[in-house]
Amino acid sequence: MEFGFGVADDEFRGEARAWLGERLGGRFAGVRGVGGPGSEHLGVGERRAWERELGKGGWVGLGWGEAYGNRSATLTQQVVWAEEYARARAPGRVGHIGENLLAPTLIAYGDEAQKRRFLPAVARGEELWCQGYSEPEAGSDLAGLRTVAVRDGADYRVSGQKIWTSLAVEADWCFVLARTDRGARRHRGLSFLLVAMDQPGRIEVRPIRQLSGTAEFNEVFFDGAVARAGHLVGGEGAGWRVAMGLLAQERGVSTLVQQIGFAAELGEVVEAAVRGGAVRDPVLREQLVRQWAELKVMRWNALRTLGAAGDAGAPSVAKLLWGGWHQRLGELAMRVRGAAAAVGPADWSARAPYELDAWQRLSLFTRADTIYGGSDEIQRNIIAERVLGLPRQERS
Repeated sequence: MEFGFGVADDEFRGEARAWLGERLGGRFAGVRGVGGPGSEHLGVGERRAWERELGKGGWVGLGWGEAYGNRSATLTQQVVWAEEYARARAPGRVGHIGENLLAPTLIAYGDEAQKRRFLPAVARGEELWCQGYSEPEAGSDLAGLRTVAVRDGADYRVSGQKIWTSLAVEADWCFVLARTDRGARRHRGLSFLLVAMDQPGRIEVRPIRQLSGTAEFNEVFFDGAVARAGHLVGGEGAGWRVAMGLLAQERGVSTLVQQIGFAAELGEVVEAAVRGGAVRDPVLREQLVRQWAELKVMRWNALRTLGAAGDAGAPSVAKLLWGGWHQRLGELAMRVRGAAAAVGPADWSARAPYELDAWQRLSLFTRADTIYGGSDEIQRNIIAERVLGLPRQERS
């Protein structure tokens, strides 16, 4: 299926295109195309300023409603904005976790005080968020987490460790899934807490150096960190329900904008194959065509599920599709370049930093695409159990 955009959507597109063109042609021209997977560490200061500029323009939190600090927008207008943002090569968002994950979760499960405290700050681009889910011993098995939160009067004290936490160095807040009932097993007894990151001596963030030489992810250690009264979302023990609702937010408009970025990357690989003559190889040519066709399938699947509710398997299907596709694109980019793919953009020595070009970073970073956000194995289990009705896997 395809969207049918109306006159109002066309006017909205013109406004978005003009606003982006003006801002990205002026002060923020230097961060055009900066950031995103594999290069989240670049230009963070200017991208934080860009986040505030987006907030001033009313472009953060489209569709939340003006009660929480921004303009209203239909679903098709949200798609229009996402398309124009990607096509303008605007900077990678440092506020996307707050906007695309935390905010929809608060709208669905938070109380009015939580919405009025946190949503306007996200909409203004003033507060950044990170996600405290994965743990070293649990991996993609979210129900196996060990971080605990203990009552301290009306507050909670959080202790434990999270890992693979994007933007933790920059974040002002973290939404943390922790066990509030130590006697409960698996997904029972978990709670969803909002924790301020500025707690010296109680929260420590350690960047994780990756294959690419950069540190996009972090370890986060909580040692009695305080989650204040009123910062428990959905009620004590309801964390699993809230967490699953949050994970479902990762499909939809954000998936479509991700695919626009994928299309741009694929276009660059195809251009390089034509320019360098690699396209004359029939096997590689077939791989390029297959990559293009699979991207079209992903778009149709995203449109099919856009705005849908109650489809337990949709997020898992989407993750399986794009994770494997992007990983194959990284491999394909290296095949197009041939032996030159092994040569870095600068001499490596004891005195020079480890440096990669954009395609080499793409190839190495995409190795993680089938792991983070729930590994492929976890996604297949979810589809098997919740969609196909197969027997549940035994878990200790």
